Amino acid sequence: MLLGSLSTFGPLSMDLYLPGLTDLAGDLSVSASAAQLTITASLLGLAGGQFLGGSISDALGRRRPLLAGVALFAVTSLLCALAPNIWLLLAARTAQGMAGAVGIVIARAMVRDLVGGTEAARTYAMLILVTGLAPLLAPLVGGQLLHVTDWRGVFVVLAGLGIVLFAWALLRLPETLEPARRHTGGAHATGGAMAALLRDRAFVALALCIGLSFATLSVYLSGAVFLLEEIHGVSPQAFGLVLSVNGGLMIVTSQLSARLVRRVGPAPLLTSGLAVGAAGGAGLLVAVVAGIGLGLILPSLALVIASRGLINPNAQGLALADHPEAAGTASGMIGVVQFGLGAAVAPLAGVAGAENALPMALLITVMGAAALVLGLGVGSRSRTNVPGR
Repeated sequence: MLLGSLSTFGPLSMDLYLPGLTDLAGDLSVSASAAQLTITASLLGLAGGQFLGGSISDALGRRRPLLAGVALFAVTSLLCALAPNIWLLLAARTAQGMAGAVGIVIARAMVRDLVGGTEAARTYAMLILVTGLAPLLAPLVGGQLLHVTDWRGVFVVLAGLGIVLFAWALLRLPETLEPARRHTGGAHATGGAMAALLRDRAFVALALCIGLSFATLSVYLSGAVFLLEEIHGVSPQAFGLVLSVNGGLMIVTSQLSARLVRRVGPAPLLTSGLAVGAAGGAGLLVAVVAGIGLGLILPSLALVIASRGLINPNAQGLALADHPEAAGTASGMIGVVQFGLGAAVAPLAGVAGAENALPMALLITVMGAAALVLGLGVGSRSRTNVPGR
């Protein structure tokens, strides 16, 4: 439960304040596009913090860097609440993202410290039960918070959550990386670990699968509101219901993965998830090009999001299976790819304007197909059932 909660910093820092984005723009006297840059700043911080947090935790252990990151998340959340202009807010959001990334990357590495292979994939699937609730509930909670406070108050709430998680981790989280397994060679050792990971083609392919899956989610979150509300006239309440249902489906598929992974192994489940996601992307593209409407659009989006419950835990388990000696660095590199791709492609969903969903559909389709090709290559090498350390 604690590791899952630490992994929610990303969705919480992005989704909780989304309902107040319009008010933020008005309060700081900036355009809507400038206000949306606060999302990009957070994603960039999350990408950079993944690498730093993972490498540092391989050298110093998991507990101390994690506690420092959680404390910094609380502090930077307060700085966001106090920001007098958009430029200081963007700087604070970037720092907040970097701090939150430490919790995400170290939680993933701690799982690999304790278990490997099939058990790691199963544990990652269980973590999604917690992390999947964050993007599901955060916009709803954020909307309710705006009845009693403004966007600055939402960041104060994030600071409070950081303080609670810091106290929880301080009291309950043990060190999982023994001194004998830590890297002591500084930047040289980190560089060597990174080079070894980049030489592992399966690791690179799996990291890209995870990154493309997250990038698909980013495009979905950026473009779905225009596709459904602006083009097809869906009400904001119905749109929120669509987000909730799709998020719930992702949780269901992740728990299905946790039940099946011991029986069939992570690679077949990964391939199945990638195939489901690619099929959903193809359906969405057909619906947008042919003008078929919500009857095909909604099921296609559901397939795209539900597939992540099969893709992420199994890809993470397989990617870290062969690298227990550099779990932090490996986890960080996965995070850089994940959030870096998300930050790069999310703005592209709206390049043709609010009335044109073709860029969104093309992005989701192409990324889903690319991830499937990469996953099939990994599956052919039979990277399954790798034992723990």
